Amino acid sequence: MVRYFESCHRYKYSWNEVVRAFWCRYPNPYRYVFPCKTMTIIFTLSEHVLSEDVVERFVDKKGRLFTKRFLSKTNRVPKLAGILLGNSFSKVVYIVEESIVDPVNKIFVTYTRNIGMQRILKIDEKVVYKSTDGTQWTEENRRAAISSSVFGAGQIEAFGVSRFRQNIAKTCKGFHMVLDAMYSRYSNAETNEVRRRLHPLLSKAVPLVSSAAN
Repeated sequence: MVRYFESCHRYKYSWNEVVRAFWCRYPNPYRYVFPCKTMTIIFTLSEHVLSEDVVERFVDKKGRLFTKRFLSKTNRVPKLAGILLGNSFSKVVYIVEESIVDPVNKIFVTYTRNIGMQRILKIDEKVVYKSTDGTQWTEENRRAAISSSVFGAGQIEAFGVSRFRQNIAKTCKGFHMVLDAMYSRYSNAETNEVRRRLHPLLSKAVPLVSSAAN
C-alpha cells in the first residue's frame, strides 16, 4: 500500500528570489536564540543534512537548467523497524535530487527519492515552485508517495507520513529564514548577523547568485 502526502505553501517572495535561495537552504535555521531590535529569532542549524554534492549540471537548448545532486541525511527509522531489523539499518540515508529550472516559464521542479533503505521506507517526492497569479509571491506544491515493503508496513508508512509532515513544516520555516536573510527583511546590521549565523557561505553566495542571474 502506498500513502500520499500533499501540501501547498506560499512564500512572499518572487520566483527568482525563491529559486536563488533554494541552493542556500542547508543548513536550515531552526532554533537558535538571537535577539533583534524588533523581535527574538529562535532557530538551530539543520544538522540532519550531512552533505550535498552536485554530480551533474547542464543547460539544454531551451535554456532550462538541469541539476542532479546527492545528499546524505541522518536516518531515524520507526521503532517497529528498529526492533525487526536490529542494527542492520544504516543511520545515514542517501538521497538523489533532480531539478529543472525553467526561467522562461518561471517553473522550478524538483524530484527527490531515497536510494537507500527503500525496503523499509521509500519516499518519492515532487515539488513545483511557480509564480502565483496576480501577485509577486511564489507557490510551492508538494506531493510525496510513501511506501514500505516489510512486515508491519502499515504502521511504518503511517510513521513515515507523520514524520514527513513534521519535517516539511520545519523545512518551510527554515526556508523562510534563509529568504529573509538573503533579501534584507531586517535592518542591515541584523541581516548581516543573521546571515553569519545561518550559513557560513550565505554572505558570499548572495552576491554570487545575484550576479550570475543578471
